Amino acid sequence: MPTGENTERAEKEHRPSPIDVHVGSRVRLRRTLLGMSQERLGEALGLTFQQVQKYERGVNRIGASRLFDLSRVLDVPISFFFDDMPGTVGGSQGFARRVSGFADAQDGFEDDTLHRRETLELVRAYYRISDPAVRKRVFDLIKAMTPSD
Repeated sequence: MPTGENTERAEKEHRPSPIDVHVGSRVRLRRTLLGMSQERLGEALGLTFQQVQKYERGVNRIGASRLFDLSRVLDVPISFFFDDMPGTVGGSQGFARRVSGFADAQDGFEDDTLHRRETLELVRAYYRISDPAVRKRVFDLIKAMTPSD
C-alpha cells in the first residue's frame, strides 16, 4: 500500500511544470496571433497536431532544439516564450532576477487580456490592414477613444 507521502509524490510527478505550462501558453498565443492551426505548426516542425497540443498544455516538455525550431517557425526570439513569466514560476526570486546580465524582470498583466480571443482577433485584424497610413489612423482612433490615464 502506498503511503500518503508516496501518493502525493506520484501526483506531483505527473503534473506539468508551471514553466512548461507557461512556455506552452506562449507557443499557443503566438500561433493564434499568426492565425496558424496546430496542424500547420505541426507540419512545419515535422510533428503531429497532437504533439503540438501537448506542448501547448505543458504536458510534454519542449527541448532546446525544438524551442529553437519553434522560434524560427513562429518568427519570435526564444526569449518570447519566457516573457511575462510570473516570478513565482521560476522560483521565489524569479529566473531573470537571479541571473546577472538579464534585463530587469517585467511585470506581467494581472488579468488574461493578451490571451482573450477578442484581443487576438483584434490584433490579427489590425495587422491585416496593409496600408501603414490607414493602420496608424486606426491606432490613433482607438487611442483617442480610450480614457486618459
